[in-house]
Amino acid sequence: MDPAKTYSLAELVDLAESHNPQTRLAWERARSQAAALGIARSELYPTLVAVALSSTARQQILFNSRFYRQTIQDFGVEVQLDYTIFDFGARSGRINAAKAETLAANLAFNDVHRNIIYLVQRAYYQLLNAVGQEDAARADLANAQAVQQAAEDRLNNGLATLPDVLEARSATAQSEYELQAVLGAEEVARGDLATSLGLPPATAIRVQALNDLVIPDSIGDTVDAAIDRALAQRPDLLQRVAEIRSANARIKEATAAYYPSLQVKAAPTGEALFGLQQTFPWAYTADLDGGIAFDLSWTIFDGGARRNNLAQAKAEEHAAEAQANNTRDQIANEVWAAYSNLNTSFRQHQSAQALLEASSKSYEAALESYNYGLRNLLDVTAAQRTLAQARSADILARTQVLTALVNLAFRTGDSVQAKPTVP
Repeated sequence: MDPAKTYSLAELVDLAESHNPQTRLAWERARSQAAALGIARSELYPTLVAVALSSTARQQILFNSRFYRQTIQDFGVEVQLDYTIFDFGARSGRINAAKAETLAANLAFNDVHRNIIYLVQRAYYQLLNAVGQEDAARADLANAQAVQQAAEDRLNNGLATLPDVLEARSATAQSEYELQAVLGAEEVARGDLATSLGLPPATAIRVQALNDLVIPDSIGDTVDAAIDRALAQRPDLLQRVAEIRSANARIKEATAAYYPSLQVKAAPTGEALFGLQQTFPWAYTADLDGGIAFDLSWTIFDGGARRNNLAQAKAEEHAAEAQANNTRDQIANEVWAAYSNLNTSFRQHQSAQALLEASSKSYEAALESYNYGLRNLLDVTAAQRTLAQARSADILARTQVLTALVNLAFRTGDSVQAKPTVP
């Protein structure tokens, strides 16, 4: 991280996707499943094995009334070819299941990105809120100090009492206390953001100021359109659909076990023999041997293993369908809640702006009236506290709008689309 650079949210998301260990974990799992698909597809091709053999045998041969020593040296090269001609869909079932599981692994990889993006976005806006709260706390401290200075000036001029000054000093101390609490929350928010990027919590990260961001006040989308979009593109729901496809393929594989399978095996062998018998010279011969065989295998009885395998595959298909329906209902509810929270944050933002404007005018009027002796100190400190709360509420309302926007994008799956829908 460049400590002098101010990072945008897009830059931080890109950094997190490159460094967060969760992306590496999901990527390796997707690669493993892709290799499993390659293994399943390899069953469509014959297996060819080359074997080189060499042996030496020595023994005593009885001929008439004598034993003669005999030595035979054998050299051979054999090629073994095995190929399944047909199996009534068992291989295609395994291949289709592996395809669906590979798709599910890729979708899981996309869902990891969706979660990481949301994690960074949420931490980013929490940090903006913490920084904004610090600015608001410092402004509140400045106002409290101004009120304290006004009370002390009036005391020096004989226009105020000592209790008024003590009250103003207490308000200043309270503002200083709240500032320290805000500074602590900001440190925690910075650590959370660094951790979401896959970096040490103490990493210094400069982010954009909240005032530099545009805060929208409405969304150009309906809740029904958002729900439909989520059901069409959420990676976790598409992963459930892929699991249904895998279960369907497993049923096909289990059904094929009731039918025979036909295999062909060929083993041509090139052989060279050398022989030596006592009192005779070396003998030699070479030839091409081997054979070909067709193997028709049909399981007649297996103690119910095929029936139970098929029942298990059907049960897993029903479970996958139920899981997909449950995920679909959950997604619809999540999008509904996110959409409602976003509209609520829009209304709260408007109310916070109005509250901040009114509180600022009230504080200025109360302080001016106090300087003229028309208001007491309690009125000024009350107006100052109301203004501090209004500043804090305004910061929180603005960051809540941004957080609600990214939450809706997270729930609909827009954050991992090549061309996401912008509210």
